[in-house]
Order: sequence, then C-alpha cells, then structure tokens
Amino acid sequence: MIEVKNIIKRYGDLEVLRSVSVTINDGEIVAIVGPSGAGKTTLLQIIGTLDAPQSGQVLFDGIDVLKLKQRELAKFRNKNIGFVFQFHQLLPEFTTLENVAIPALIGGEKKTDAYEKARQLLDYLGLGQRLEHKPAQLSGGERQRAAVARALINNPKVILADEPSGSLDTQNKLELHKLFFDLRDKFKQTFVIVTHDETLAHNANVDRVLHMQDGIIVDPELKHDTL
Repeated sequence: MIEVKNIIKRYGDLEVLRSVSVTINDGEIVAIVGPSGAGKTTLLQIIGTLDAPQSGQVLFDGIDVLKLKQRELAKFRNKNIGFVFQFHQLLPEFTTLENVAIPALIGGEKKTDAYEKARQLLDYLGLGQRLEHKPAQLSGGERQRAAVARALINNPKVILADEPSGSLDTQNKLELHKLFFDLRDKFKQTFVIVTHDETLAHNANVDRVLHMQDGIIVDPELKHDTL
C-alpha cells in the first residue's frame, strides 16, 4: 500500500500541491486527470521519489521514503518503482534488449540473469523478434511496450505512467491500455497513470479516477464498489 499524506509542494511563491493526501492499494489502476497546471505530474514525481515536497509523507508499506538518504532512495526507487513516460525515454544507442535490462543491471543482477528476464518480458509483450533492434527501428507502439518491459523488469511495487499513450495513434493507444489491464490481472501490478485520455479514464477496468484542480484532489471517483 502507498500512502501520500498532506503533501505540500511550492515552486517559489506558487503552491503546486496543497496538502494532497491519497492512498493507493496494491493491484489498483488509478488514473489522475485534470487540466494542465493542476499538479498531476508533480504528484506523480513525488510519489516516484523524483521530486521532494516542502512537507508531507510518502509511505510505501509504512516506510517514509522521503526520509531515506540519497543512496538508499536510489536503491529503493530502482527496486520498487517503474516509470513509463510519454516519449518512452529509451536510450537510442542501445538495443531493445539492452534498454530493458538496464534497471536490473543497475540493481546488481548478473548480466545473464538480467538479459534472460528482459527476453522473457519482451517475448510476453510481443517483442521477441525485436530484441536487437534499436529504438529508431521500432514503431511508436513497440517503443512504448519496450518502455513498459523496462518498467517491469525489477518487479516493482508500482508502475507510474505519465501520459503514456499521449504520443500514440488510436490503435496503439488502445493496445497499450489493454496491456496495462492484462498486466494487472496477470501480475497483480499496481498502476498510477497521469492522463488526459478520456478513453482510459472512463474505462471500466480503471479502479479509481482522481480529478485534480489547482493543486488538490477535487473528486476521487471510485469506479468499483469492491475497493
């Protein structure tokens, strides 16, 4: 379980997040929606420990990650958090296999083990024939699936996705959304997704939609009564 408590974030005199609190349960798919400037990406970055607030707590199973030292925090992030960005952020000089294996190598896994895990994930995601291709040789949908594989390789507690389908056409967008739901069903994976995409936010498989405006959550919409 991830608990965000009373997060306040300022940039100069601008208060971007105003005492935001939210709990994310294991295995949930949570969508965060709202207008530009609402604080969605800032909240996601703080949950992902890429940014720090002026005050508040971010708890992963009771551990206040904001109190960890930088080296401990980097190790925690590598093991527990996977990231998927709008423009995939694959390294252009590396192959698909190498890109996916990088977080496992950083985490200290042997190269043979890291590459085998990467192969298995890429095969599961339909990229088994693209292992030696570099990002420029992949389609937009393939690049995003490779980015998802990279996010998954350390079996993290949560996948944080910032506009993951924003650069995709309609078909690839629908396929990516289906992939998220399939991964939740197969691996019980938790997803927190910042999105402007109404087709994802209103999908029946999304458990909750958090509507943000002016740095606060204005409408935590519960999609399933079982949660």
